[in-house]
Amino acid sequence: MKIRNKIALTLSLTTFLSTSLFADEDTIKVGVLHSLSGTMAISETTLKDGMLMLIEEQNKKGGLLGKQLEAVVVDPASDWPLFAEKARELIEGEQVDAVFGCWTSVSRKSVLPVFEELNSILFYPVQYEGEESQRNVFYTGAAPNQQAIPAVDYLMDEESVERWVLAGTDYVYPRTTNKILEAYLISKGVAAEDIMINYTPFGHSDWQTIVSDIKAFGSEGKKTAVVSTINGDANVPFYKELGNQGVEATDIPVVAFSVGEEELAGLDTEPLVGHLAAWNYFMSVESPTNEEFIKTWQEFTGDAERVTNDPLEASYIGFNMWVKAVEAAGTTDTDAVIDALVGVEVPNLTGGTSVMLKNHHITKPVLVGEIQDDGQLDVVWETDGLVEGDAWSDYLAESKPLISDWTDPVNCGNFNTETNTCIGAEQ
Repeated sequence: MKIRNKIALTLSLTTFLSTSLFADEDTIKVGVLHSLSGTMAISETTLKDGMLMLIEEQNKKGGLLGKQLEAVVVDPASDWPLFAEKARELIEGEQVDAVFGCWTSVSRKSVLPVFEELNSILFYPVQYEGEESQRNVFYTGAAPNQQAIPAVDYLMDEESVERWVLAGTDYVYPRTTNKILEAYLISKGVAAEDIMINYTPFGHSDWQTIVSDIKAFGSEGKKTAVVSTINGDANVPFYKELGNQGVEATDIPVVAFSVGEEELAGLDTEPLVGHLAAWNYFMSVESPTNEEFIKTWQEFTGDAERVTNDPLEASYIGFNMWVKAVEAAGTTDTDAVIDALVGVEVPNLTGGTSVMLKNHHITKPVLVGEIQDDGQLDVVWETDGLVEGDAWSDYLAESKPLISDWTDPVNCGNFNTETNTCIGAEQ
């Protein structure tokens, strides 16, 4: 489905929800903070639609605390400072009780002071670079130890990769993730000259020279792979140029952390077959829960071809955790819900469950999938069990002694275990 059609669906669904279902003011408002325009619309529109579906399904069950849920949708338009403005609008102006939103780390960083100042709750559903733990944020996407590190282990152990191209969009998530990966690779004995790092702006479209450089780097006799943290619509010309220059997965495999079923739906996948993506969920996973979710999703969107993806599953997990915590607390009061969220366990879509940890991260399986010609990903490797999200990397010297624990007596997101002190302001 084209982005234009998705936005049209967005507007019609939002109008329907706000005018037809929620005329009664006695509702619980839920903020939806995702870009519906700009470079990140290709990814974030799905998450907005997913939240509308989850809210509709919860209302069919009777709502929450005897009230119906009301979606309040705003469009920060892939404009990172605008995210903070829209977050404030949702919390102060619309009086929402929780917000589900953001994709890029720069958008999340933009809103953090707002959620702390106004003491509201953000559920963040996308893989990120770690090195953060905020009391008001619940991270349902993967930390580096739940995606990036296992993907590198797979390439190193199963594909015998020795040379590494770390290619990313030029902002905080790729730079910090690649800093962690570079330290991890060096700790595994990889020489500095066997690591190539490249960054490009959001929306970058001219990949000819960069792909040529990647080919040259991979032609020196050692097995080479690309670890991609390229975000948004820049992935479309990147993968097209790989195909144009004949870069096949058997020669230089690409493992992506920001490309899933939604992004692949807009590509000619034939030249991409065999390349990889690392996530915690794929649409192709076989489980009764996933089968039912896909059916509901496609019926809700009115599109039998509409795909799911990992951040959509993370939104599903986060929303259900919030519902369960509100029910347990008996209120939508922020402090009560934050306390109730720790330890909450809900089903994931891969057939297991996820638990909210004391560091406001969750447990997740890690999957590596191979791109198929139909745009789906076939699981070629997965972890033996669930991996606990780690807010602070063990591979960065400044982060190694830090832990996050938002329960008493620590109650701190960056507690130094060597000095037994909370760095920064205690919560």
